[in-house]
Amino acid sequence: MASGNRPLSPHLQVYRPQFTSMLSILHRITGVGLWAGALLMTYWIGSATYGPEAFAQAQSVLGSWFGRLVLFGLTVALYYHLGNGIRHLAWDIGWGYEMKKLIITGWALIVFTIVMTLLTFIAGYWVAGAF
Repeated sequence: MASGNRPLSPHLQVYRPQFTSMLSILHRITGVGLWAGALLMTYWIGSATYGPEAFAQAQSVLGSWFGRLVLFGLTVALYYHLGNGIRHLAWDIGWGYEMKKLIITGWALIVFTIVMTLLTFIAGYWVAGAF
């Protein structure tokens, strides 16, 4: 019979956070964020079916500073989740399990996320004629 004061399993209080574990946790968080973003995009597209007034209201919400901040966060989540998904595909074929490769691809993932997010918003402003 197990002792009542024994811990069930090691937890974050026992282990120091590692780079790879933080990337894994962030992958899960961005997945949930993308799910919420899909709901937001459904609201935006669905508002067009209710007429110009409803669509204008949705546009004003997403065009506000807060809406743009949310869209920026969703763009970061999209590129991070995409990049880490590609990393997982490499692991599925057996490549990249060595610690050195895990660290290198982790930092490459972060750089990819930042660069692609910035390029997306620069291209968006360029297409919109803001430059």
